[in-house]
Parts: sequence; structure tokens; C-alpha cells
Amino acid sequence: MAHRLFEGKEHAASYWKYRISPSHHLIEKVLDFLEKHRGRPFNLAADVGCGSGQGTLLLAKHFVSVVGTDVSPAQVEVALTHGKAPNITYKQCAAEQLPLADGSVDLLTAMSAFHWFDRPRFLQEAHRVLKPRGCLALLNYTVDMEISYADCCSHTLNEVCKEFYAALQPYRSPHIGRSSIELYQEAYRSIPYPDKEWHECLWVTKPMPLSSYMGLIESFSSYQTMLRDDAQKATKLSEDISQRLLSVMGVTSTDTEVEVSVKYFCLLACKPEEE
Repeated sequence: MAHRLFEGKEHAASYWKYRISPSHHLIEKVLDFLEKHRGRPFNLAADVGCGSGQGTLLLAKHFVSVVGTDVSPAQVEVALTHGKAPNITYKQCAAEQLPLADGSVDLLTAMSAFHWFDRPRFLQEAHRVLKPRGCLALLNYTVDMEISYADCCSHTLNEVCKEFYAALQPYRSPHIGRSSIELYQEAYRSIPYPDKEWHECLWVTKPMPLSSYMGLIESFSSYQTMLRDDAQKATKLSEDISQRLLSVMGVTSTDTEVEVSVKYFCLLACKPEEE
């Protein structure tokens, strides 16, 4: 069965506030793959594990209609509040049981969500709902983010960040292991479609206050697990890291803007024509 996390209202709200969406460049790479293998028009996209709807919104301008699905009522509620567009519909459901007709979807995406699914069952469900020559896009990013600040040694800054990530490592879910990229590579190898592509080291850079970078890391499942296990330990860790970053930057306010770079990877696959 899929692992159900990120379902509290506060956690769902933090997703909308802090999570970094795929860049327009990365979405264009997905759409180029779809156009190459299926062609236009782009009618229906389904964004599975859509969370608070950031990625769903990115698809809306390119498709006649988009369906965003998530197993969490709280995430769907946030998406309905913030991730709205006239051609988007949100549905609460499991990733492995989509309320979509056989052969109805041009593009099926899962953005930073596939690793939480029952992966074999989801891939079967994706095959069911995709049109012939429809495409699957599974996107995620690695935890080795980098931050930079003007007139500051980036290496020293990121050494502090690495300590933050290392402290959270023991709290990662066994379901995703030490690195989710291996799960996606395994899925890439298992998908029997002849037309498929693997891309990594796709950097997305976004300016944000240091407080938002901290909020981003605190939205991770590993930090949330630490928070549930030992709230005092988690809070102290976050405060200590924040103060050390401020010290390296030579500033006193967490409103100070930094640049956060996130390394994405993606799996693209095209369902063959049915025999």
C-alpha cells in the first residue's frame, strides 16, 4: 500500500508556502517529450499526488483540462484554495485507484510523489489510464540542495546545510531508503516502454528569504518525523542551523534573501500503440 504522509492541515499549508515547484524549463522538457511522441492537441493531463497544486497549475496553461489527485483531504483543500484555474479539477483518491477512464489521459505526472506510492500498482494504473502514445512523467529532486548569498563563501554555507541534512537522515522513511533517485532509476528500468528517457542534474534556482529555506527543509517528512519523535530536539536543531547560517552570512535577520538551488531528475516514458 502507499505511504500516507503530509496529511495534516499545517503540513499541507507549509507545502504551498515553501515547496519549490519544477521550473518552466523542466515542464517544457516534459511537454516537448509529449509533443514528440504523441503530438498536439494536449487535451487531458492528470497530476497524481498533486499536494497543494503548484505543479498542477503549471500544467493548466498547456492542456484543455487538468485533474489533480491526492490521497490527503488537507492537501486537496489547500489546492482548491490556492491552486485554482478554470480548467483544473481536484479529486481526493489513492494514486493506485484513479477515477479516470481507460485510455483517457495524454500526460500523467507525479511531481515529488511517486516514491510514496505503491509503485508497481501505480505504474499499472498509469498504463491503464494513458492513451496510446500518452506519456508518463515522474519528477523529483535530491536532498543535496545548495544555497548562496552575495559576498559569502558558498562552500562554508553549504557545509552547514549538509549537517542539517545529515541530522535528518536517520528519520527518513524506510520506504524511500537513503536516496529516492534509486527508486526512480529502478522504475525506469522496469517500465517496458521502448520510448523512454532519463534526465538528471536539472537545476532549479529560486530566491527566497532564509526563513523560507528553513521552512522548506522543515516540510520534509524526515524533519516532521523528528518533530513528532522529539519536538524539542527538532526545534533546537532548526534554530541552531538557522543561527549558524546567519553567522556565516554576517547578517541577523532570517528575512535576508538567499538563492536556493534544487537538483531535479525526471523519468519520461511513452505508452506504445496498443497491438
